[in-house]
Amino acid sequence: MNQVVSIYVPRDSAALALGADEVAKRIVEEAASRGLSINLVRNSSRGMHWLEPFVEVDTALGRIGYGPVAAGDVASLFDAGFDKGQPHALSQGIVEEMPYLARQERLSFKRAGLIDPVSLADYENHGGWAGLRRALTMAPEAMVQEVLDSGLRGRGGAAFPTGIKWKTVLNTHADQKYIVCNADEGDSGTFSDRMTMEGDPYQLIEGMTIAGLAVGATQGYIYVRSEYPHAIATLNEAISKAADASYLGDSVLGSGKAFHLEVRKAAGSYVCGEETALLESLEGKRGIVRAKPPLPAIEGLFGKPTVINNVVSLGSVPEIFAKGAAHYANFGLGRSRGTLPFQLAGNIRFGGLVEKAFGLTLRELVFDFGGGTRSGRPVKAIQVGGPLGAYIPESQWDVPLDYEQYAAMGGVLGHGGIVVHDDTANLASLARYAMEFCALESCGKCTPCRIGSTRGVEVIDRLTAGQKPEQQVVLLRDLCDTMLNGSLCAMGGMTPYPVLSALNHYPQDFGVAEKAATAQ
Repeated sequence: MNQVVSIYVPRDSAALALGADEVAKRIVEEAASRGLSINLVRNSSRGMHWLEPFVEVDTALGRIGYGPVAAGDVASLFDAGFDKGQPHALSQGIVEEMPYLARQERLSFKRAGLIDPVSLADYENHGGWAGLRRALTMAPEAMVQEVLDSGLRGRGGAAFPTGIKWKTVLNTHADQKYIVCNADEGDSGTFSDRMTMEGDPYQLIEGMTIAGLAVGATQGYIYVRSEYPHAIATLNEAISKAADASYLGDSVLGSGKAFHLEVRKAAGSYVCGEETALLESLEGKRGIVRAKPPLPAIEGLFGKPTVINNVVSLGSVPEIFAKGAAHYANFGLGRSRGTLPFQLAGNIRFGGLVEKAFGLTLRELVFDFGGGTRSGRPVKAIQVGGPLGAYIPESQWDVPLDYEQYAAMGGVLGHGGIVVHDDTANLASLARYAMEFCALESCGKCTPCRIGSTRGVEVIDRLTAGQKPEQQVVLLRDLCDTMLNGSLCAMGGMTPYPVLSALNHYPQDFGVAEKAATAQ
């Protein structure tokens, strides 16, 4: 009797876009035609996107990886004996020993690629629900203190201490409280939220349930961008299974404490990534920014106290409760504790996800992990923190990736998105795009953002056309200052970051001398 071999093919969106379903189907057909018994597992991506579809085979030595695999490669893989881990041109060796993975510190993504994302048994066998079980033995105040002690800060971009939000909601009395997960991941070059939802949805469910128990919230909502249909489907399936197994519902694990969870699809607005615009949208209204105060932690969804955290923030919570705050806080440096899943995108050779403790440098990320540019040309600029993040020049690539150190040099870590540009990029064009993006995506509520971004496009056009450049530089800086200090939210408030960093570090692309670009 043939031994049943487990073969893993990702069901992650990136892998599906590259033909993973066709590869999986071909593997099943080929095994059947050869009389081989296999167990096909649809796992998630490891985050090595240049190798997708990345196929893994269980062996006595561990999992052996092959990639990128096309449907046309499957017959030759079986001919070579890949079901026994034998060598092939696409072989990448033992997966856990691949340098890209071996050099990471995976806390939030420790199960990524290992498990069937919607298998409750797989999740529990790899440490799942341990944090929730411990949380159920703790008083709410102790739970909130655990998060405070861990040093966890918002991974959505603002980096606000997560425990302070929780403490505010806990101490605000109300007949109803909510937990809202901001999964409206709209930044260019980011995909860690999607990978979590598609690859380890129970981690998010567990984190939100712990948050609900900690602050006294009985209802949670996951607000997912409409462009993530696979994430939405995976979450809905996982929520249904978790509820059937009493991890959600009127009595979580028989504790008598209730927590219910639902998915809500976003409407395609970038500004709804801002927490108050998200709340407006979740309530069925037009997604425009609310003035603060009151803070959402006091008057949030439907006017009730609401914890709003992003996917990775909430997904970090089970690890904190399973292993203790000190274990999590042991990673990182300064006030930036734990790990951040950095996402390498743009013109880069090895695009993908790298989870590391705070403190490594941009140079290490882009060259040691990313392998430099895909084009083979020199790197000119690296945008960190999404479309409203600053362009970082080579002189700053050795600054440790840390919230405070990046803020000190006019940058942001944001959601961990890293977009690489080679020496053919024109930074004036990219700066113009930032202003144009803001004009298109502004909710329109405040004048600095709505009008300032439109004027910004016009000023950059005059500047690059050589129309009184010194005067245009002064005007552009004045406009950015107004947007930075006068906008109601980060949409207008952060648009100056890419614009000013491009002007400061790459004045030649604007057709002005360095002296003119920096003159105040």
